[in-house]
Amino acid sequence: MNIVIIGQGKVGSTLTEYLIKESHNITVIDISAKAIENITNTYDVMGIVGNGASYKIQVEAGVGKADLVIASSPTDEVNILCCLLAKKIGAKHTIARVRNPEYSNQLYFLRSDLGLSMVVNPELDAATEMFKIISFPSALKLDAFSRGRVELAEIRIDADSPLDGQVLSQLYKKYNLKILVCVVERGEEVVIPGGDFILKSGDKIYITASHAALSQFFKALKIYQHKLKKVMIVGGGRIGYYLAGLLTSSSIDVKIIEHDEKRCLELSELLPKCTVILGDGTDQTVLNEEGLNDYDAIVSLTGIDEENMVISMYAQHCGIKKVITKINRQSFMGMLNTVGLESIISPKIISANRVLGYTRAMNNRESSSLKTMYKLVDGRVEALEFEISDNSDVIGIPLRDLRIKKGILIGCIIRRGQILFPGGNDTIEKYDSVIVITKNNGLTEITDIISK
Repeated sequence: MNIVIIGQGKVGSTLTEYLIKESHNITVIDISAKAIENITNTYDVMGIVGNGASYKIQVEAGVGKADLVIASSPTDEVNILCCLLAKKIGAKHTIARVRNPEYSNQLYFLRSDLGLSMVVNPELDAATEMFKIISFPSALKLDAFSRGRVELAEIRIDADSPLDGQVLSQLYKKYNLKILVCVVERGEEVVIPGGDFILKSGDKIYITASHAALSQFFKALKIYQHKLKKVMIVGGGRIGYYLAGLLTSSSIDVKIIEHDEKRCLELSELLPKCTVILGDGTDQTVLNEEGLNDYDAIVSLTGIDEENMVISMYAQHCGIKKVITKINRQSFMGMLNTVGLESIISPKIISANRVLGYTRAMNNRESSSLKTMYKLVDGRVEALEFEISDNSDVIGIPLRDLRIKKGILIGCIIRRGQILFPGGNDTIEKYDSVIVITKNNGLTEITDIISK
């Protein structure tokens, strides 16, 4: 596809990195000559220096022939204007990054009446991800398919876990629950396991199941944690605002520590159910005075990655049950596991993955549609949900006869609201939702799982 990306900040440059790997033709626009020089020296893209909201610049960038235009400049209004102009010029699809909380409540209007194909809000996306982790604290991370019918949970196997040394085929018999271990991360190795695979302590595993089955499984393992009641947020920016709103709506006690006095006053008015404290959340004394040890979870949301890491490490040292860390620099991701920080959220990566899923869905043919996509294990594994149409080539064929490519697993099938963990004799039928786990990145269609 021909894709034009306006703005090469954190989100824009991450989108460029991800989409160039999908073999798209990318043109980037930014008002900064240095930003264009950096991105064109790194990737095989065409770069244009200029205002992305300018008709002349968009025409020069070939927006009239673009399949997709993504506006990710720092200003919401400019992004909306860029997309409106792009549609007038002839772009088929447009995506705008819109971050302002005042606009986030108008997303339906923005999409339908302004012709936006999609609206991306990195801060809201990140807050929603954090809220899911806090709502189900037994998992390091939680993703959902089929409108929440199926969940994908990430956990680590501790040394004293009953999963240590367990053969997967025996595990399923032992617990007699509808669960599936679909990915195992062991050191640098990533495995999509079969029934003879043996789990070991230190493994990070990804499990698909219904919410109820996951809860029962975690209770059997004695790692189930009840709903958290008190959450401390360090940093009162947009993510903190969104997250606090989600938490208080679920009757969770929230305290925000923010160093800027003006912002504290704003948050106090916007979030009357929260306690807002003026202070430096990177100061150990401040954290202790505000009762850190009385909280079930702490979320580090300052604008500096290093500060977030230090706050989280200290909270972990204090024995806080759930520690969530916001990180922007991908180079830090690998180091965090070595110090025990595992619930890591990167707003730009979450939003980039949403856009990537949309671009994949644009390539869908008539036999299925891509509904959901998540990247796991630093992008080395993908979990995708396909909805099967009535003319797909995979319908009615036993899975053992489908010649499924190596490195691909059918995680489960959702049929008329029921979750099925299929065997070789089972078939995919029309209107099923099929969850596919794969190490072969780039699937856009259900038939892509089959060897030609």
